Amino acid sequence: MFTGIVETQGIIKKVIEKGANKTFWIKSPISSKLKPDQSVAHDGACLTVEDVKGGQHRVTAIAETLSKTTLGDWQKNTIVNLERCLKINDRLDGHFVQGHVDTSAICIDKKEKEGSWEFSFQLLPEFATLIIEKGSISINGISLTIFNVTETTFDVAIIPYTFEHTNMSIVKPGQKVNIEFDMFGKYINRKLSLSK
Repeated sequence: MFTGIVETQGIIKKVIEKGANKTFWIKSPISSKLKPDQSVAHDGACLTVEDVKGGQHRVTAIAETLSKTTLGDWQKNTIVNLERCLKINDRLDGHFVQGHVDTSAICIDKKEKEGSWEFSFQLLPEFATLIIEKGSISINGISLTIFNVTETTFDVAIIPYTFEHTNMSIVKPGQKVNIEFDMFGKYINRKLSLSK
């Protein structure tokens, strides 16, 4: 379980393809503090640390993860957002994020707003019931608030701190991002669909 408050960024140093899987070696300020079997959110996708060495850590994404996230597009030098799992006695500054990416969305606009930034994203219509005005969403592992909701688009605003300390600074129109919808919204949506 995560909060969507990005802890640091990492850089992909090596990508190894084996069968349908991809293994990544990532260098970051927290890599040397990690240990095998730990769960870490990488751009919002929960991956298990397999090895730690030389200030880098290794994770593997299987076919299911690669098909539903942007991880299949990662290459050497890709910058990713990192968050270690929530400690049970910590403050919850964002919202409950499972690290289970639901889909990807495409950035369709990015505007600088005198020090802050607004991004617009497009989703497939099948996800329309999972986004609500002023609701929570995780984008590349960042807990954000949604506004300007339509059937297939929504906007988020990024404060300067988040812009400077996450990979939102390099997201541009046409680029895909990882999306995890609010966990409670998904449960309610499921319950309502079964009640019909």
